[in-house]
Amino acid sequence: RGLTDISLLERFIHLRYVDLSKNKLQDLSPLSSLTQLLWLKVDGNLLTSASMQELPYLQVISFDHNHIKDLEGITHPLLANLSLKENKIQTVLGLSHDQLSSLQVLELRGNNIKTTAGLGVSKLKKLYLAQNTICSLEGLEEFEQLETLHLRDNKLEALDGFSDSMKCLQYLNLRSNGIRSFQEVEKLQVLPMLQALVLMDNPCAEEPDYRLEVLSRLPQLQRLDKELIEEDEREEAEQIRQTRLGKKK
Repeated sequence: RGLTDISLLERFIHLRYVDLSKNKLQDLSPLSSLTQLLWLKVDGNLLTSASMQELPYLQVISFDHNHIKDLEGITHPLLANLSLKENKIQTVLGLSHDQLSSLQVLELRGNNIKTTAGLGVSKLKKLYLAQNTICSLEGLEEFEQLETLHLRDNKLEALDGFSDSMKCLQYLNLRSNGIRSFQEVEKLQVLPMLQALVLMDNPCAEEPDYRLEVLSRLPQLQRLDKELIEEDEREEAEQIRQTRLGKKK
């Protein structure tokens, strides 16, 4: 509706669900009086900051398609789902576990993030970082409860940074990066619960016997590039693995 001013909303203190998407808002301060707010959507506005007065019951916020540059000032104690897709964020610094102890889903795809270092919210279960410019993975050892990690369309050439403390990670999407060698794939052996891996559109996926090479290194996988592992594939990969182990001995 082309709204630039939402001061009228200040009086509606019992509002719980507010959708202000596709307007021209630059200021959300009138929402600070809506202390009962549970769900807020402000996609497609002109916001340059996600900073707001702390709202005690707010559980879901979507700031997609704005001009937000950083993650400062997001402090809602019950916030479980935060989306900042398609903004101008360059660093993941600014989120605090103490202030966001309930956060489980963080969506940051389509920004300008170069590294995962400093993401201070360790109880996340789902983290979406596709379509950024990430070339190094740092600080991931804190994510002991993370189950899903999306890193599609980044600049990763090495897979250092994963840790055996990531004992819940089941789904990892690395599609369209720069991973060339299976030695890099081998580094994912530290992930004890990894079941689904997406590696298509990496240079290593063009290699002969690509699926067998990956599976021989990560025998616990149930799915590779969205296709289930067949039993005969699993047996063949196991033979390759045993042969390789024999050579090492």
